[in-house]
Amino acid sequence: MAFRPRNRAIDSCAFFNELPGSGGPILNFGNLLAGSFLRVWYNRQQRGGNRLSKVTQEVPRTLGALRESSFSESKLAGRGVKDELRQNLICKIQRGDALFPTVLGYEDTVVPQVVNAILSRHNFILLGLRGQAKTRLIRLLTSLLDESAPYVEGCEIHDNPYRPICRRCRDLIAEQGDATPIAWFPRSQRYVEKLATPDVTIADMIGDIDPIKAARRGHDISSELTVHYGLLPRANRGIFAINELPDLAGKIQVGLFNIMQEGDVQIKGYPVRLPLDLMLVFTANPEDYTARGKIITPLKDRIGSEIRTHYPATLEQGMSITAQEAWIERPSPAKVQVPEYLRQVVEQLAFLAREDKRIDKRSGVSQRLPISALENVVSNAERRALRAKEDLAVPRIVDLYSALPAITGKLELEYEGELKGGDAVARELIRTAVGKVYDHYFEGANVGPIVQWFDLGGSLKLDDNTDSATLVRQLAGIQGLMEKLKALGIGANEPDAVRASAAEFVLEGLYAHRRISRNEERGFTAEERKREPREEARAEPPKVRRQFN
Repeated sequence: MAFRPRNRAIDSCAFFNELPGSGGPILNFGNLLAGSFLRVWYNRQQRGGNRLSKVTQEVPRTLGALRESSFSESKLAGRGVKDELRQNLICKIQRGDALFPTVLGYEDTVVPQVVNAILSRHNFILLGLRGQAKTRLIRLLTSLLDESAPYVEGCEIHDNPYRPICRRCRDLIAEQGDATPIAWFPRSQRYVEKLATPDVTIADMIGDIDPIKAARRGHDISSELTVHYGLLPRANRGIFAINELPDLAGKIQVGLFNIMQEGDVQIKGYPVRLPLDLMLVFTANPEDYTARGKIITPLKDRIGSEIRTHYPATLEQGMSITAQEAWIERPSPAKVQVPEYLRQVVEQLAFLAREDKRIDKRSGVSQRLPISALENVVSNAERRALRAKEDLAVPRIVDLYSALPAITGKLELEYEGELKGGDAVARELIRTAVGKVYDHYFEGANVGPIVQWFDLGGSLKLDDNTDSATLVRQLAGIQGLMEKLKALGIGANEPDAVRASAAEFVLEGLYAHRRISRNEERGFTAEERKREPREEARAEPPKVRRQFN
């Protein structure tokens, strides 16, 4: 039984792909696996795993059955992993599917360049500072692989049944012919990732001679059958990713480009031919990648595309990323409600840190900073609500100061910042961020009555452990304060936790603009007025030098 597309113009992506030299259209492998030849699905919803849960009896289990199926030699033999990625990417583009749905902010910059690299069948490298979703992006490349792929059963490097490259599979097929057993491996097993460190060896990456295997099987030590394969051969017919490429030792980089271009390598002095079918993807920091001695020129020359990543370009993009990644929706007796202005302050903090001259620009400020800070802010509000036995936990600006441990550890300071201290730099950044967001809501607003209340001797010390009802009573005593909450969309009927957070934000905004003062001992008070410089004392007449006779 064969599939017959109803409309060639519409269904060409859904069912068929043209392959060079294949003699005609073939079934798209991703959809074919949902068809009559192979039915594979994963019990993700029920058990949350990627374990193969059911395979029908129609799966080709021998090389002969595979030849007679839609996975025939004319369709699989010449189809490399880069062709597979390219064809499935073309299908997604034609259908209008989201290519990398959980990577935000790259839709018009990085993603088009990644698409071009895959369509060009390039190995590529992502250059960017920490916290720019480089690793997440390359891990999502597995969504462009087929659901499953056949290989010679028992093969360590998942050999193509029609074009085996290892000695063991070649001998097995020569011996058993069409009776050679065939197994299938899912796309999740076709991605291998390695963090480059200086202690990585050729044995880790390429392989080594295993004398125990040679002794047990009676092989000569120079036999290819005695090789214990490393990570790179085991990633055959898949995607191999190396994070922080410049940290690899020079001799390992030589082994990489040698196997990329020539397809051969020497293991303990024995030449081994390994024409691997791989998509190679790398990540690196721009400073390390461009530094002389960090990466050898021949390897750099063999990387097809160099793609630069970046931090969110706008505050809205950053807030979307933080909202997606931060653990805010959490099981708790107190319901968490994060005000929009507080999300803006947390994100603005990261944007200011990336521009601050006291923070190392070469290291960058990771997007993990606002994510971790927001989680800590929510946790402090949750702790306060649980102690006060409140049903609603609404973070306040004071909670952001309690989240300093989640901020200072992500800031690499320059000399000037080290002199001032991480905590002091972080507090100044919070103050400036609050001021910027405050201007968005209250620019031009008349806050004179609030400032006057403090000028007349009023003061208010806020504690992050104060319950919402008590805090609202204290804040309500400040003339004109609660009326200003309308600019935040908060009325008198809102819960005390919401009103307390908003009123404190107004006071913090006034403090950020130096309209009022705040310190750890006395809390909010009137801003100290600078004294007028006193008139300088009348200048004394110049002393006349006494003339000596």
